[in-house]
Amino acid sequence: MVLSTRLASPLWPTLAALRRAAPWPQRGLSTPSGSGYSLNLGGIFPPLTTPFSPTQEVDYAQLEGNLRRYTSIPFRGLVVLGSNGEYPYLALHERTDVVSCVRRALPRDRLLLAGSGCESTQATIELTVSMAEAGADVALVVTPCYYRGAMTSAALIQHYTEVADASPIPVVLYSVPANTGLDLPLEAVVALAQHPNIVGIKDSGGDISRMGLMVHKTRQEDFQVLAGSASFLLASYALGASGGVCALANVLGAPLCQLDRLCREGHWQEARSLQHRLIEPNMAVTRRFGIPGLKKAMEWFGYYGGPCRAPLAPLSPPQVEELRGTFSANGWL
Repeated sequence: MVLSTRLASPLWPTLAALRRAAPWPQRGLSTPSGSGYSLNLGGIFPPLTTPFSPTQEVDYAQLEGNLRRYTSIPFRGLVVLGSNGEYPYLALHERTDVVSCVRRALPRDRLLLAGSGCESTQATIELTVSMAEAGADVALVVTPCYYRGAMTSAALIQHYTEVADASPIPVVLYSVPANTGLDLPLEAVVALAQHPNIVGIKDSGGDISRMGLMVHKTRQEDFQVLAGSASFLLASYALGASGGVCALANVLGAPLCQLDRLCREGHWQEARSLQHRLIEPNMAVTRRFGIPGLKKAMEWFGYYGGPCRAPLAPLSPPQVEELRGTFSANGWL
């Protein structure tokens, strides 16, 4: 059976023992009592955009300015170098510098998740170690996809197993089929959830049945499911998800944290009303207009958005008006 590859690593018993004895004493990894997890991922994480200057250089001063505003919002932590951070467009030294910059500015009780997924297992391991050295608490590892036809469950289990074995920090799986054309198979997720250094998954596919099955089939493991979009956050919580990594949190962080709180407190009617108002703006800054739309919306709420790196193009004036209208129609502007 292909899932037997998950038993291949001799390091797993040692890692499991370490987690039971002293669960990952990294910065910001304290767990509220009663959470039941050695690393609590419960809450909202904005996947930060990367600010660029007009000449498309990383603008660290603007990044620090955005971070100062985000510290007033009760996020569980931040994600850097994700899809919304234009991660594929950053040089290696920029990736580590961005993580270091965010770590310096981030309060110690907030988690820092850093994208470290590459196409090869070796490169992913090397970058994951670099992210840990730069200050990341958790590695967010996207599925390799260039040779997607060869990315079977067995190949992906082997890939993530080797990365998790070598990683000095916990690993969160990242499935984003809209960008990779590849869904991390459910059977692979269930197998990998048993690895003591794989603590969760960010699933951006939007298949609520699949997310519910992930929660159900990993319920005996120290493993958490994170919704990868604000559009289905409430539904994900209703099925047992722990938190959300939501692009819209770059713009409407406080309302998303409010939705998180309402769900946790069982105020489902209020949560539903708020969720309804978030769906169209979220779709506008993800599917409809993508990162250029997200960065434009950030500017209306007092953050620095700025340009994207080429070949991502800015919105046209009609697109800007359509985007603004979407936020206004739902009461946000």
